[in-house]
Amino acid sequence: MLRLAFLALLLIGTTSLYDFKVPALDGSTIDLAKYKGKKILIVNTASKCGFTPQYADLEKLYEKYKDKLVIIGFPANNFAQQEPGTNSEIKEFCMKNYGVSFPMAEKVDVIGANIHPLFKYLTEEAKKLGTTDPVIKWNFTKFLIDENGKLIAVFPSKVTPMSDEVTKYLN
Repeated sequence: MLRLAFLALLLIGTTSLYDFKVPALDGSTIDLAKYKGKKILIVNTASKCGFTPQYADLEKLYEKYKDKLVIIGFPANNFAQQEPGTNSEIKEFCMKNYGVSFPMAEKVDVIGANIHPLFKYLTEEAKKLGTTDPVIKWNFTKFLIDENGKLIAVFPSKVTPMSDEVTKYLN
C-alpha cells in the first residue's frame, strides 16, 4: 500500500517534503507533515560504518533541540554493505548502543535505481541549492529542512551533528 502511495507521488510530482509518509522501524508510520513548524534533520545511517558513532551526537542534538527539531534516521545499505541488518536488528542496535529515541525509518536505498522517493526529492532539492553530484557520497549525509519544509543545508558525513555548522541553524 505504501509503495503505491510512493509511486503515486512520483507520478504526480511531489511538491513538498510534507507529502511523504514512511514506514518506521517500530512498525508505525512517520508522517513528515506532523513536523510542520519544526526543523527536520534527515540522515542516512548505517550500523557498521566509521561514522556510526555519530548516532550518539544525533541523540544529543535531538535531546537538546527537540522543542524545535526532529531527527529522522534512514538506515541504508548502499555503501560497502555497512547496514546489513534487518529492521528489527537495526532497531535493537540503535537502542542498545546509542539509546536512540528519535524516529527511525525502515531501511531504504538512498542512491541508485531503487532510490527511495524521499531521497530522490532531497537530492533534487540539494542540487537546486548548488550541491554537486553525488549529493549523497556516503553514510551519515545530513539534510536540514526548515520549519516550512524547505531544504536549507546539506552536510557531508564528516560534519558531526553537534558541530557549529549544524547548530548555527538551531540557536
